[in-house]
Amino acid sequence: MIHKTKGIVLRTVKYGETSVIVSIFTELFGLQSYLVNGVRTAIPKGGLKTAFFQPSAILDLIVYHNELKNLERIKEYRWEHLYKNIFFDVVTHTVALFMIELLQKCLKQPEANPELYQFVEDALIHLDESNNSVRANFPLYFALHLANFFGLRISDNYSKQKTFLDLQEGFFTGEKPVHPNFLENPYSELISQLLRVMRPEELPEVPLNKEKRRILLQACQDFFALHMAGFGTMKTLPVLRTILDDAPS
Repeated sequence: MIHKTKGIVLRTVKYGETSVIVSIFTELFGLQSYLVNGVRTAIPKGGLKTAFFQPSAILDLIVYHNELKNLERIKEYRWEHLYKNIFFDVVTHTVALFMIELLQKCLKQPEANPELYQFVEDALIHLDESNNSVRANFPLYFALHLANFFGLRISDNYSKQKTFLDLQEGFFTGEKPVHPNFLENPYSELISQLLRVMRPEELPEVPLNKEKRRILLQACQDFFALHMAGFGTMKTLPVLRTILDDAPS
């Protein structure tokens, strides 16, 4: 059957001489793979059709769908949202790639999750429109809020008596954990502050510098790796840290 849905491109792999296989997180069906023929050829006005299938692209799609098939086809595609910065600004692009890789590592099954889809789409659009101070803290905001959709919520029970964040248990405690997977002040308090940020424009209120941001990003990766089988390490994290270190504050 043919369906209309929005989708966020996660990954594109070359197939044959002119085709690609694209992983897309769709609003209607969740994670899906599509074979798209003839896109690695020039279009009349210049450029390539593959521009549509860059990671983080938000597309309006008409797709074929059969639950018994692992590889589907796209009948029609066009831009759902045109970015101003993500494809053109190095820092914004790197943050977007980090977000896409993190999402891809979390998605395991082709299940519809419209609330998650809307969160990711809104986050990408907010990132595209953000200034430097928002953009620098955006990966942490995205990671902490994304965790909620996969049952990995960190309980914000931080207090003066509970200053250790146990990454294995997902809550703050007053006793130093016996394992190495924890954060203490000032980093645990910063996580608590980030958990309370409900809108990206509030991010500059969290006092982070480059060193603190690097430690918290590593902690987020460790948190996901502790709770998601096969998560491993993120390829985009070292690049993100370097880019943010060099970017203006």
